[in-house]
Formats: sequence, C-alpha cells, structure tokens
Amino acid sequence: MNCLIVAATSLEISKFIQHCRTTDKFHHIDLQLDFLITGVGMLNTSYALMKHLQVKQPHVIVNAGIAGSFSKKHIPGTVVVVKDETMADLGVMEKDGYKDVFDLKLQASSQFPFDKKKLTNTYSGFLNRTFLPKVKSVSVNQITSSKKTAELYSNKYKAEIENMEGAAVHYICLREKIPFVQIRSISNYVGDRNKKNWKINDAVSNLNRELIRLVESL
Repeated sequence: MNCLIVAATSLEISKFIQHCRTTDKFHHIDLQLDFLITGVGMLNTSYALMKHLQVKQPHVIVNAGIAGSFSKKHIPGTVVVVKDETMADLGVMEKDGYKDVFDLKLQASSQFPFDKKKLTNTYSGFLNRTFLPKVKSVSVNQITSSKKTAELYSNKYKAEIENMEGAAVHYICLREKIPFVQIRSISNYVGDRNKKNWKINDAVSNLNRELIRLVESL
C-alpha cells in the first residue's frame, strides 16, 4: 500500500517525519510512505497534489495540519478528524448579507463532489479508524479575525473549525476516487490573534502523535 502524507508546511508533520527515520515498524508492514509539502492555501495544495497524482497514484491520502476552533468544545491541543469541508469565503458580501457561490447559483449545491454545499468524506471506515471526534470544517483564504465573520461561518455552515487547505484535498480526492482522511489539531480559537494564547507546540505534538498512530494502523 502506498500512503501519501500531505501537509501545508513541514513544521506541522516534522515529528512524524523524524519518527519515520528512526522507527523500524514500517519495515514489517506492507506500507510505502510519500510526503508532499504543498505550501499554505487551497491554490498551492491543489497544484501540488495534482502534480503529484500525475506521477503517482497513492492508495490512500492523509492530510494533516493545525487549525483554529470556533467552539470551546474543541480546545487548543485537541485533535479532530474532518467529516465535512466547505469553501467558506468564495462568494460576495451584499447588502442583505453574505452569499456563497451556491447561493448565487454559480455552482449547484449538490453537483458531485458537493453534497448540499459540503465536501463530505464518504470513506467512513477510514474516518472511524482515527478514533477522533468528527467535525465540520470550513476552508478559507483569509484567516478569520473578526467576531462577525466567525459567527457567520458558525451559523451558516455549522463550522466547528477552520483551515486553509482542507477543501482542496477533499475536492481532489473525491473527484479522483482516492480514499482519504484529514486530521487537524487545534492551535487556537478563531478570532484570537494574541499568539501568546496559542498552543502551536502542543497542537503539533498531539497531531504528530495521532498521525503516527493512524499510519501505523494502516
């Protein structure tokens, strides 16, 4: 089995990479690992992932990274798995409120791979294998810093977390019919720009611990 590990930055999976260099566990299982560091954002992720798929088609894809939480339920350091991903800021702000591309009828809300605006991971077996809380996520091009915008995403999309790459991975994997999973570790609450309150080190450590456990179970 070939497993592709996808991350926006090397920082987010550095401990997992180091683990792979020192462990001998992968010598005893039928698993080949490849790594893809895409760069931040959906545009970079889409380009890098599609370029990789032109050369090699993995059996499974694992997307790992940190994220912000809209909910006090998912405190910094918590690791979650994304069930539903939505593109949150592709649209227009009009006088009567924000309208996304689906509201504007520029994209059918349930035209594959979308399902009622969502990019839903349909590989339930892979999701369940993580043993992590399943969440709804939004992918954004601009990190949310205002309370008003945070409330918009929470109310409109029932979002629990936000990230900057997940929708690209969900979209491509669904279109290409590649089993995948996206795990995220919470580094901060959405809207809090005081980085003294952020738990990036804890988030990265916990993310890599769960990534090691997941990959070794494949």
